[in-house]
Amino acid sequence: MSVAVTSESYGRGLARAAAGALIFGFPLLMTMEMWELGFHMDRLRLALFLVVTLGVVFGLSVFAGFRDSDELVDDVLDAFAAMAVGFLVSAALLALLGLIGPGMPLREVVGKVAVQTAPAAIGAVLANKQLRIHGGGEEKEDRAGYLGQLFLMTAGALFLAFNVAPTEEMILIGFKMTPWHGLGLVAASLLVLHALVYTVGFAGQEAHAGHASAFLHFTLAGYGVALMTSLYILWTFGRLDGGLSATVQSVVVLAFPAALGAAAARLVV
Repeated sequence: MSVAVTSESYGRGLARAAAGALIFGFPLLMTMEMWELGFHMDRLRLALFLVVTLGVVFGLSVFAGFRDSDELVDDVLDAFAAMAVGFLVSAALLALLGLIGPGMPLREVVGKVAVQTAPAAIGAVLANKQLRIHGGGEEKEDRAGYLGQLFLMTAGALFLAFNVAPTEEMILIGFKMTPWHGLGLVAASLLVLHALVYTVGFAGQEAHAGHASAFLHFTLAGYGVALMTSLYILWTFGRLDGGLSATVQSVVVLAFPAALGAAAARLVV
């Protein structure tokens, strides 16, 4: 009886994962930039990005896996299940919309599906947390330490930044901005990040009294995470070829949504 109940619960978790992959991955799937990335993106960078995505999905599965389990093997299996769900949902949607088909080169088909798998897999594991009925008790993320909170910020920054990084508008905004615009955007990013972090209340934040301590421990660290995540994503997509000034501007622009994602991570995970 317990085995049947467990199987039914896991099956529902997979169904929620498929729904999450569809909801979180669909907006990007409808953009031309994602199709082009799947065809032109450097394969080594794409492979590395999938490895990084798997690591992020595994970390998220610790907080929001398909099962309430403290076993490492269950978290690993949940991570691979989320990646598989993301891959299958992405392939099915791309085929349904006529974006991949039998007449296309294998390189293009694999590239398009692989690029789309990243947001879909993250959506799969996040939706399992968001779409299920929550029970009482302390959530796993409430027991996470400072490093765990930084990881959640990184996952949030990666997901939100990935949703806008492929668009040409990100590069265009950086090109049109002056250095003063850039400084203003940095200040706005820090302000919004601090407001959300201090208001939402991250686990362990209570140990730091006052806005100044929270700013040092979470806001600056969170913005650093946003900057590094933005730099990595832009490098992955081959968008750092415009010189140092253009690179800095692009990173600052992308770091704004990344900072929002970092700040909102506890609201989502």
